[in-house]
Amino acid sequence: MREILILGATGKTGRRVVRRLRAEGERVRSASRSSEVRFDWSEPATWENALHGAEAVYLVAPDDPTPIRDFVESATDVKRFVVLSGRGMDLVGEDFGQGMAAAERAVRDSGAEWTILRANNFNQNFDEDLWHAPLRAGRLALPIGEVPEPFIDADDVAAVAVAALTGDGHAGLTYDLSGPRGVTFGAAVEIIARAAGRSIEYVELTPEAYRAELLAEGYPEVAADALNTLFALHRAGHTAEPVDGVERVLGRPPVAFEDYAARVAATGAWS
Repeated sequence: MREILILGATGKTGRRVVRRLRAEGERVRSASRSSEVRFDWSEPATWENALHGAEAVYLVAPDDPTPIRDFVESATDVKRFVVLSGRGMDLVGEDFGQGMAAAERAVRDSGAEWTILRANNFNQNFDEDLWHAPLRAGRLALPIGEVPEPFIDADDVAAVAVAALTGDGHAGLTYDLSGPRGVTFGAAVEIIARAAGRSIEYVELTPEAYRAELLAEGYPEVAADALNTLFALHRAGHTAEPVDGVERVLGRPPVAFEDYAARVAATGAWS
């Protein structure tokens, strides 16, 4: 039976990919700095053990692009890579996504089968990551305006990743993945507030004011610049329209934002 290495196995998509693969009876190597198989991008000595016996890899790239090509070139027995990337990755500047861009290039040059998943912003950024604490505090402030975002559920990304890791017909393809419709950030906050049964404010900021708030909160300058670059991409509208990648791969529509918000609100995440 093949063995599948999952990098970033404790992350938003990685842990969901691990869970789905194991439910399907696949042999999984769950790898991260704190997983059952230790893996650290900055420590090449950890790569060989993680790769041992793996025929397929789910690759979640680090921000630093430096080690990625060496890792992919060291994976000589790997027959298939599935790379998590970002939608519009071919349009972003140098301040954001260089790790993902490097991963795309490296697997294309590897000689192995590859599939690239370019996803919109995750629903789970609202309850597991970037915007969870501000929502709990009752105020989310961003520089995005009225440009919609077709947020995608991390479970849908994981389901597509599992299909690409285990099925045929995905080699050499890049899938753009989004939710079923665009929702402005202001509308998203309204949906979350309604589902949570409380008041949460959305505030529109200029890019300069957003950067100042991030720095005041303790974000390093490189992170503040990366987030501003990401929002500049969104404001340009390049990722605003829904796409059909989830339905093409899974044969069903992606999870709607309202369904995500109702499900998560029931756990008390925003209370």
